[in-house]
Amino acid sequence: MIASYQQAFLAYLEESLTERVPSTLYEPANYILGLGGKRIRPVLALLAADAVGGEFKSALPAALAVEVFHNFSLVHDDIMDEAPLRRGKPTVHEKWNANTGILSGDVMLVMAYECLNDYPPALFADLTQLFSKTAREVCEGQQYDMDFPDQESVSQEEYLKMIRLKTAVLLGCSLQMGAMIGGLSRRESEPFYAFGIQLGLAFQLQDDYLDAFGDPATFGKQVGGDIIENKKTLLYLLALEKGDEAQRSTLMDLFTTTPEDSTEKIEKAKAIFRSTGADNSIQALMETYTQNALKEVDKFKISSEKKAAFKAFSVQLMERKL
Repeated sequence: MIASYQQAFLAYLEESLTERVPSTLYEPANYILGLGGKRIRPVLALLAADAVGGEFKSALPAALAVEVFHNFSLVHDDIMDEAPLRRGKPTVHEKWNANTGILSGDVMLVMAYECLNDYPPALFADLTQLFSKTAREVCEGQQYDMDFPDQESVSQEEYLKMIRLKTAVLLGCSLQMGAMIGGLSRRESEPFYAFGIQLGLAFQLQDDYLDAFGDPATFGKQVGGDIIENKKTLLYLLALEKGDEAQRSTLMDLFTTTPEDSTEKIEKAKAIFRSTGADNSIQALMETYTQNALKEVDKFKISSEKKAAFKAFSVQLMERKL
């Protein structure tokens, strides 16, 4: 079932990747959209529309909207992080330049909203209201993420709020939009949003874990990137909480350095993450949020068979099998 949604979306996306002028504006947008990725958000939109009794193909424009928006945010995020790789390929600003990346990202935001134009007026109003709220929250989350390295301290609660805004709300939005297109009201579709929040938190924590401990061949991004950028991820915060005075001092000192060759810095930080048990603690928290997401599925007023599809998706996502 998931594969059929992916195939339908990829075909729709391919139709949308038309050549426009000026090519220097649109080629980077087509490039990032064509790099692949798991297409989690569009699949969730289609799955939700289908699950509540709608025609899943009617959710394809909204699915494209969330995917274009997601990739817009990645283009700008990569510029801010000075990231060299995205999905194992050069980032837009590396392939072109930062100014091109900024402007191409801007036009992608406009394109995302244009995807919703053909929905009926009342539904369009509900979709754009939710989409705008989500877009604002994603920007807020990104700003928190940028602010944290310069803050003297960051609490675990602040970090979880940041990843909820930066990552989880767009998953929730994708699901709720799909459910509304499938025929549910804004209120009736709220459990789908709640499921997306819990799954998004689990997924982002896993992404943070893999940033330190993932396989470069399969992770698709620079392993150790968060350590290089001195990002106060939950791994870092847990290590500070669980470590002794010497471990805390070493880790805090490491996260004030920007060596030209970061190999040693990355390995030292990872060693502290392991020795303090921060690596095990974040995996336990990932499992908690995953189980919370599965409990939200049980609240859906849909058949057991369709609930099973959401649960299977969650498991496959967290096992990185999508």
